[in-house]
Amino acid sequence: MKLSATYQVPASPDRVFAALTDPGILATCIPGCEALTPIGDDVYEARVKIGVAALKGTYAGKATIRDRQPPTGFTLAVDGKGGPGFVRATARISLSASGDGTAVACDADVQVGGLIAAVGSRLIEAVSRQQMGEVFRLLGEQIARDR
Repeated sequence: MKLSATYQVPASPDRVFAALTDPGILATCIPGCEALTPIGDDVYEARVKIGVAALKGTYAGKATIRDRQPPTGFTLAVDGKGGPGFVRATARISLSASGDGTAVACDADVQVGGLIAAVGSRLIEAVSRQQMGEVFRLLGEQIARDR
């Protein structure tokens, strides 16, 4: 499944890039994030609890940041498993100045398996979009508080 979306964050591309690649900040912006622990250069163990319909459960896995190009973007690879199944995703995150903030474009390829796959791509897409929107809303709030 392919997902594409663009979000507006009220801060400069430098600040947004720094926040998106800081596990301490990012962990506070991911709904249900219980842990985001560095285990190597740009490699993190993650545990996220999702409480939505058939996707409900705790997922554990690894997130890797690749192809860093500060402050214009990076690629994020995620591989996680939980009771309801697995999720593998690769997302290209692109940042560009937009007005008095930053446009953050996310283009992702997502694969799911297990019970998650049985719920259908429309529900998965809707939940994914809602979760991503919440991440960027919270990121904007966090950056504003840190000014």
